[in-house]
Formats: sequence, C-alpha cells, structure tokens
Amino acid sequence: MISLLNTHRHRAGQMLVLLQFGLLLWLAWAATPAVMQGNATLACVLLGSLSALLGGWTLAYNRLGNFNIHPAPKAHGQLVTGGPYRLIRHPMYSAVLLAAASMAVLTSPVAGGLAWCALAGVLAVKATLEERWLCEHHAGYAAYSQHTRRFVPWLL
Repeated sequence: MISLLNTHRHRAGQMLVLLQFGLLLWLAWAATPAVMQGNATLACVLLGSLSALLGGWTLAYNRLGNFNIHPAPKAHGQLVTGGPYRLIRHPMYSAVLLAAASMAVLTSPVAGGLAWCALAGVLAVKATLEERWLCEHHAGYAAYSQHTRRFVPWLL
C-alpha cells in the first residue's frame, strides 16, 4: 500500500514538473521574437532582474544538492529557514513566476497572461503537495509554515 502511494506521489510530481517546464518553454518561445528584435521593455528587464536576484539569493541559502525540482523532499535534505526562506516558503517558485512574467509581457497579453496564470496554478498545486510531504519529512515544517507566506512576503 505504501509503495502504491509513493508511486502515485512520484507520478503526480512528475506531471507537475512537466507542466511547469512546458509552460516555461512556451513562454520563452513566444517571447523570442520580441527579444531578437531588441524589444525588451523596462517591465521585462525589471521582472527578469528581480527573478535573478531572488533565485541567486535562494541558491546561496539552499544549495543545489539540498532541493529538488520534483516536489518530493530529498531523503537527506535539510530544512532551510534562513535568507529568503525567512519571508517565503517557496522563493524559487517565486523567482520562476517573476521570470515567467518577464517573458509574458513580451507576448500577446491574452496568451502570455493565460500561460502565466496556468504556471501559477501548477506551482500552487506543486507547492501544496510539497508542503504536505515536507510536513511528513521535517518535524519543524508545520510550525515554520505558520509564520511565513507561500510566494509573496506578507501577502500570499
């Protein structure tokens, strides 16, 4: 029974990762013509810069070997609560959403907006699963999640 549950969890996580990367690839493809023509807007540059800063700050606190693209926690992973994790539980997801927004502003408003919203939905579901599994894996995660927001400090 446990094995079957783990198989379903793994498949659900894989599907979310595929959706995440599929949407990011579509946004990159759709934004490419504007980038190639040198039409990057100030909003695009600011959102991309914020994404890079948040992503870099996150990697400084949560090393590459500690986190997983799949929502399942690593077997020997450490719970990180410093740096950007003091403010939000999923700073890398927030960085991904900022990067996606920087690409979405370079596409058609409807298609880019829909793709960004779909990505936000995928990451929200992925974060929900990840948090459930982190509560099972790390005794202190439930308490930590009570005083931090998921994606945006003090708001969401």
